[in-house]
Amino acid sequence: MTLSNARNDDRSLGDSGPGGSRREGAIQLVGFDGDDTLWRSQDYFDEAQLEFERIVGRYVDLADARLHERLYEFEAGNLALFGYGVKGMALSMIEAAVTITGSRIAADDVHRIVQIGKDLLQHPVELLSGIRDAVAEIAADYDVVLITKGDLFHQEAKVRQSGLSHLFRRIEIVSEKDPATYARVLEEFDLAPAQFVMIGNSLRSDIAPVLQLGGWGVHLPYHTTWGHENEAQVASDAPRLRVVGHASDLAAAVADIAASAA
Repeated sequence: MTLSNARNDDRSLGDSGPGGSRREGAIQLVGFDGDDTLWRSQDYFDEAQLEFERIVGRYVDLADARLHERLYEFEAGNLALFGYGVKGMALSMIEAAVTITGSRIAADDVHRIVQIGKDLLQHPVELLSGIRDAVAEIAADYDVVLITKGDLFHQEAKVRQSGLSHLFRRIEIVSEKDPATYARVLEEFDLAPAQFVMIGNSLRSDIAPVLQLGGWGVHLPYHTTWGHENEAQVASDAPRLRVVGHASDLAAAVADIAASAA
């Protein structure tokens, strides 16, 4: 789903003023990921997994059951059906709990797992340190877009609550972040991949597909990441990749890329 900033929708990418590129050069568009790049997310999922393990641990030995690994197997196996996000995780937790306990799990505990999912959908949106200033600084020189994946309703709510939506030329909520998705976005902006920089915490979703297309990536690692998002091979010294440790370093990284691209 695409959400456009109405103030900017009638401008071409090269126009000046709010929402148009202010800088001449090879880089014309900068993309931001949402979860664990702009705001906290995986922390809540980690807490949910611990609560799930406490519930199922009443029925099985956690070490023998390999609960952490088996839940991930259910989640990964269900991605094609449920997609990314809280609802897919909650359904996978229920399926895993029933299977792992041999259908012995009580209805009350199944209900507790459902409540875990509801709590995840209602957690507050907490921006990461320095990210508001970083987005604003980059948006002063470049058009910026938000490209995030997950449950549509949940992602829309996060965007609204973040207070950042006015800074983005376009907001893309997608089912997958792969080369085809990024290629579509770039085609709609009439840009070549080499004119695009993507900023995010996930090597698999934010960095690898953009580098594969010939674009640029800025990796902003988060202290905890779902294992699925680390399933990518990206050389740390890749020429089109920059790695930063804090949001305050993002603008400088984009400037460095712009200089290299030129």
